[in-house]
Amino acid sequence: MELEFHEKALIVRFNRPQIRNPLSLDVLRHLNRVLDEAQGTIVFTGSEKVFASGADLREISSLTSSQAFEFARLGQDLMKKIASKNCLAAINGLCFGGAFDLVLNCKKRIASPDAKFCHPGVTLGIITGWSGTQILPKVVGKKKALEIFLTAKVIDACEALAIGLVDEIKPSPLNFLLENLP
Repeated sequence: MELEFHEKALIVRFNRPQIRNPLSLDVLRHLNRVLDEAQGTIVFTGSEKVFASGADLREISSLTSSQAFEFARLGQDLMKKIASKNCLAAINGLCFGGAFDLVLNCKKRIASPDAKFCHPGVTLGIITGWSGTQILPKVVGKKKALEIFLTAKVIDACEALAIGLVDEIKPSPLNFLLENLP
């Protein structure tokens, strides 16, 4: 994860595209510290064609029960902090699982034409514990949220716009957000 300071915002860039920018335990800890200290606007984005893949499933499978509890709590605390601040999402590609929850907590969501969204938990025998089940129905409606959670359907940028999941589609979501900050 990289931090860039723009004149009007802090840019948080997930930057491990070779493994789809997972939200590992270390990333969650770092993000929580960053959000504790950050003032003003925070823009989340990814690298290459990946925003983020959510929780690092390889890491989760090796956690003890107490570590798993810490991981869940860190994710929940992070989502509360994101929701309480002026956080924006520049979604440049794949946005799955916990990353989907992260963007749901942002005040504005701008997607690239290549963006794809999915909550794959049903195919893995897990469900999100980071607020997605509470927020997604408020954003897209209960029926559509159930479809997303129960089928693990991949949603492209056009459908995401049509159902209200994203606010706009732009070729360069990060540049668009930075150019339109107050």
